[in-house]
Amino acid sequence: MSDHLTSVGDGTVRVRGTAGYAETADALAVQYEGVTFEEVHLDVLPLVPVEAGRVLDVGAGTGRDAAALAARGHKVVAAEPTAELRAHGQRIHAGSAIEWVDDALPDLTLGQHSGLFDAVFATAVWMHLDAHERRRAMGRIAALLVPGGRLFVNLRHGPVPPSRRMFDVSAAETAELGAAYGLRTVHRGERRDLHGRADVRWSCLVLQANEPDRGTCSADAE
Repeated sequence: MSDHLTSVGDGTVRVRGTAGYAETADALAVQYEGVTFEEVHLDVLPLVPVEAGRVLDVGAGTGRDAAALAARGHKVVAAEPTAELRAHGQRIHAGSAIEWVDDALPDLTLGQHSGLFDAVFATAVWMHLDAHERRRAMGRIAALLVPGGRLFVNLRHGPVPPSRRMFDVSAAETAELGAAYGLRTVHRGERRDLHGRADVRWSCLVLQANEPDRGTCSADAE
């Protein structure tokens, strides 16, 4: 979306999480595509679903991750609210089986792409949401995951770039919030910035939805 401002009840204007992205979309497209899915998610690759499933990439940007996941055989929905980034993605990955949608957290309605997902990726997205939005977003994502489904989160730490809206969100807070919605932490780590920014680091988390208790069975199953 190109409108980065929204009015709130008291008449003040709040900057949206997409602020600053439309104006720098051309440069960001080069930056995003300059690293690979495997490099960004190196530590959690063993946790990415192997069997073909349904995957949601939230804040998909230029579709780097979405294209890599589609190449692995997954049916991928890429939600990207910035039209300029979405256009780059549709051009760069024109040959990939990606279903693009103009949507964003925390509401993420998805329209005709509704349904449950085996995995949700939120790469460099979560820190754009304020505390209230993060609670709503976690509840929404938890509701979109199949039992045993996984949420992959990359959190950026460091100086906020000019014209951007970001919050200092810790891995611990994210794990705790996930637990409140039935998502347990199965991976938590950190990595350096892949673009060489010494003052930027990243937290990588994987949260997994609880699976049904299979410890008991009904008499009808005998």
